Amino acid sequence: MKNIDKICEEYSSVVYRYLFCITHDEEIAKDLTQDTFYIAIKDINRFREDCSVNVWLCKIAKNLWYKYLRDKYKNKVVNIEDRDLPYEKNIEDDIIEKESKEYLYRYIHKLDDYEQNLIYYRISGELSFKQIGELMDKNETWARVTFYRTKEKLKRLIREEFEDEKK
Repeated sequence: MKNIDKICEEYSSVVYRYLFCITHDEEIAKDLTQDTFYIAIKDINRFREDCSVNVWLCKIAKNLWYKYLRDKYKNKVVNIEDRDLPYEKNIEDDIIEKESKEYLYRYIHKLDDYEQNLIYYRISGELSFKQIGELMDKNETWARVTFYRTKEKLKRLIREEFEDEKK
């Protein structure tokens, strides 16, 4: 096993980028990155070396993100009037971009959990198919084929709803 300081130095940016892509929040990503390495250091003797260090750290990070979400949204009611709207120079483009993302994420949430994770890992996490396969305890070919099929399923869902709206 590599020196823990070298692991932190080598993989901190990878873990941070992965968390930033799934959280879309710089501060949360930084906090969760620190927590990820804290847990990794604490539980280094539990690392079985059956996957790469990168994959092991991303699994810890993903579990921390899920825990964060569970804790944050447990029994929470959101009042829409309490939300701050950011001011941008070109508000129209910002609104269109947000609506497009919301539109896409609405369809992604209609997918099975493993399909959602696969899409997030590939698009938001910018992970390779090999890394995705390792994260999901599968192989690279499975990740490629399943991503393609999931992407086609997503296109079909969007197309079907669009056609229904036209009727």
